Amino acid sequence: EVARMDSQAQPPPTFQPELFGKYFLIDRVATGGMAEIFKAKTYSTAGFEKLQVIKRILAHLSDNEDFVSMFIDEAKISVSLQHANLVQIYDFGKIRDNYYIAMELVEGKDVKQILRKLAQKRKLLPEEFAIFIAHEVCKGLDYAHKKTNLQGEPLGIIHRDMSPSNVLVSYSGEVKIADFGIAKAEMSTYNTKDGVLKGKFEYMSPEQARGEDVTQQSDIFSVGIILYEMLTGRRLFKTENEIKTLEKIKAVSIRPPSSMNPNIPQRLDE
Repeated sequence: EVARMDSQAQPPPTFQPELFGKYFLIDRVATGGMAEIFKAKTYSTAGFEKLQVIKRILAHLSDNEDFVSMFIDEAKISVSLQHANLVQIYDFGKIRDNYYIAMELVEGKDVKQILRKLAQKRKLLPEEFAIFIAHEVCKGLDYAHKKTNLQGEPLGIIHRDMSPSNVLVSYSGEVKIADFGIAKAEMSTYNTKDGVLKGKFEYMSPEQARGEDVTQQSDIFSVGIILYEMLTGRRLFKTENEIKTLEKIKAVSIRPPSSMNPNIPQRLDE
């Protein structure tokens, strides 16, 4: 019976490479509620090729004028951010019915994938690696938070969505923050008119969980949550439901990380 069912099973649909403007989409990496992400190639004279990532905003969001306006404003800012610890944005625009962003391809894994693999092996990330990743992330945040315009006026950039899936670690050891400068546009679709919060609850700061204005310090708090998770292998604020998670964040209910990882030195614990 199993053999018969196997013979009838349809193979999963494979991605057919497609031309998207000047980009050739060669593989679909992920699909979410906001966008599709592709590995893409661009071609130039003398056989020059460059691999990039295309984040293509889903067509139905292109009809949302508020989202599009915010997306364009944020994308303009993100193009100006050039730092070793930020994923570089090369281009943005609209092709057919889709707005898109072209960005640097980072060959590696995000911290979420790394922690998941470690959990499967029942191992913890060595403390020095966790500290290194957090330190590199803070360098990228410091640059973006202090970014000014040509007149020297602060741009007031806030990521708003710092989480393990937005921290990339390349196979050569580089650490880069993804989606910097476009999180505001994405978060605008998570905050509905009736004040209902949506998104990655467990990595929010207390003020974000309370629905208050988010500051640059909120990004730093979120990095603290990520560091805690890297050191202990445990989700700091994760509970069985979103309401309890938000309450736990607002109460800043935190057990010392050394209670779950005795290798953590006192200075780091504090």
